[in-house]
Amino acid sequence: MKTIKLGSSTLEVPVIAVGCMRINSLDKNGAERFVQTALEEGANFFDHADIYGGGNCEEIFADAIHMNSEIREKIILQSKCGIRPGMFDFSKEHILNSVDGILQRLKTDYLDVLLLHRPDTLVEPEEVAEAFDQLETSGKVRHFGVSNQNPMQIQLLKKAVKQPIVANQLQLSITNSTMISSGFNVNMENAAAVNRDGSILDFCRLNDITIQPWSPFQYGFFEGVFLGNEKFPELNQKIDEIAAKYGVTNTTIAIAWLLRHPANMQPIIGTMNIGRLKDCIKASEITLTREEWYEIFRSAGNILP
Repeated sequence: MKTIKLGSSTLEVPVIAVGCMRINSLDKNGAERFVQTALEEGANFFDHADIYGGGNCEEIFADAIHMNSEIREKIILQSKCGIRPGMFDFSKEHILNSVDGILQRLKTDYLDVLLLHRPDTLVEPEEVAEAFDQLETSGKVRHFGVSNQNPMQIQLLKKAVKQPIVANQLQLSITNSTMISSGFNVNMENAAAVNRDGSILDFCRLNDITIQPWSPFQYGFFEGVFLGNEKFPELNQKIDEIAAKYGVTNTTIAIAWLLRHPANMQPIIGTMNIGRLKDCIKASEITLTREEWYEIFRSAGNILP
């Protein structure tokens, strides 16, 4: 498994992160096999959130990996907080309480990375800074990041937060790539020119923030996967053609497309299928050519100006 530095930190992480949002769909033996396979394949970065399964996913993971001090030092744990029923909450009290709950459920003393989940418009950066300082000083959290935030929201946090923002988890796939397509259509009067995220791709590259694409196989907002979908005939034909060339599956190529970008992204894969897990991990061994990357991009319906 290839590795990258997470943002501006010294933390070395696999280029593929294992998302645990659906681990509660597995039985005990299935969860154990899945986690063990990930470790055997070098995928030791596990992404969680306090809302996944109402916290149950973190508990299932801790049991599945048989968490103890020896195991803990071999893995990298990331979790997220800030989403509450009907609202978002970046208050100091909620962040601190959330982390305590996360640590208890994961049966660990610390998180390698904590992300603030969805942006809270009522955020007070000074409160976040106090929470981060307390978590860092106590050793409960070692690195900090955000999720689904644009450049100005990150800059607002940085007004008070002294810790580096090392990651930003964003929805990105071949079919959900407006952060890329808007960069091609600067100064154009077409729909693709609409800048929907404040140039977050360039901002993260400029500020050494690792983008963690979520839902790398989805189109729309959880409308379904594009692989093998009759709605995307040209895209699937092109992906299958390139997959055959490399002797891999279409799943591998979809992840390889993200990894080919020089932003050094770290896709979050959400499959609980061991075969697809291995196919995703295989992508770290594939480097698409520039021509192949653009062919896939265009086959998804993107028109270059």
